[in-house]
Amino acid sequence: MDRPDSLVTRRAVLGGIGTTLAGGGVVYGASHLDAGSTTLTTVPFHGSSQSTDFGIDLTGHPIMGTPDAPLDLYYWSDYQCPFCRRFERETLPELVENHVRTGTVRIVFIEYPYLSEASMTAAVMDRCVWRQVRDEEPSRYWPWHSAVFEAQGEKGSGWASRSNLLGITRRVDGVDAAAVDTCMRQRGREIESSIRADVAQAAAFDIRGSPVFILFDTASEAAGKLVGAQPYDRFETAISRIQNA
Repeated sequence: MDRPDSLVTRRAVLGGIGTTLAGGGVVYGASHLDAGSTTLTTVPFHGSSQSTDFGIDLTGHPIMGTPDAPLDLYYWSDYQCPFCRRFERETLPELVENHVRTGTVRIVFIEYPYLSEASMTAAVMDRCVWRQVRDEEPSRYWPWHSAVFEAQGEKGSGWASRSNLLGITRRVDGVDAAAVDTCMRQRGREIESSIRADVAQAAAFDIRGSPVFILFDTASEAAGKLVGAQPYDRFETAISRIQNA
């Protein structure tokens, strides 16, 4: 469902007003770029142990783009969410090509597992994969992330079981599935606790589903929220409005 476009301040978003720049869950035409292409696999990733001025603790989160990008795009998703998959296939490639690769925007990937227990399993494995690749080959995260979304099946079908996700992981070059499995067994509860803290923080931003995005200008502290599998032109408009706030 679409909502009126509007900008909100950092304080307003943190206060849970949840006003949106754009909303909806509409089906849009496919982008001319492929989410699994080398166009995206060559985009740099990095990690951080800092917290942003918006209040997002970056520890444990994959970040796509340059560390000094003036705009942050916080992206909450669930691997079982079909609208997240649609965004990644139809909108994300163009967003990356025009704004991330140019150094304007960096994307912070935040797990929001809310659809079932399998969503949490996938979220914990996401964190374990990131831990395994972030220091030496952080860009290896993207092929794994993309492969999981491409393998997405019906909720409750078992596609997101631990064993199936490990099978997907074994087929991704540069990701050590054995190390990921060990992380799941030894660090799983600790990681799950941190993910639940992220989910609780999302509730303070009036986030109740996925995908949801908050765009934040680190200099002006202008912020806005987009809800749903939005087409690229909505992001283009939102970025322009935040930059000129």
